Amino acid sequence: MPTACRLSQTLGVMSSDQSPSSRVLFRVPEEDGSAQVERLWASHVGDDCYRLDNSPFYAYSVSWEDVVYAPFDNDEGHATFQRVVSKSGNRTIRIFFDLPVEAGNTSDVVLQGLVALGCSYEGANRKYLSINIPPVVELDAVRSYLIEAQATWEQADPTNAELFQNDA
Repeated sequence: MPTACRLSQTLGVMSSDQSPSSRVLFRVPEEDGSAQVERLWASHVGDDCYRLDNSPFYAYSVSWEDVVYAPFDNDEGHATFQRVVSKSGNRTIRIFFDLPVEAGNTSDVVLQGLVALGCSYEGANRKYLSINIPPVVELDAVRSYLIEAQATWEQADPTNAELFQNDA
């Protein structure tokens, strides 16, 4: 289970008991046809499969501890994501703060509220964080909390499209 940690000069990182030994490359398509590249730490579990060891900041429909199929791509020079093999039960949201997280400020209060609900997090920086929602935490409770807190956030896994398939 990742640990909830305070942001400091070095931002908190999710980690399991075993150190990750690999990185898996994700290409996230942009509206203009380009792609954002993200490399997530992972542990090789065999047959070109990897267990993700951190939360994504850009990739969608994957979360911490999901097992993904990612064969090595010679052109990319990395194991490259192809598909999810098994879901961990974790879910991911991303939160964007106007004020950088500092002890006791409004951003910190929102973040600590998420921790109190049972979530953990890691930060790309003090304004952009990936929040892990473990299987035992109700997604609707987290969503309601963020709406009430008037936070700016997005659902990354599951995405809105995945959650509300019948609303299209």
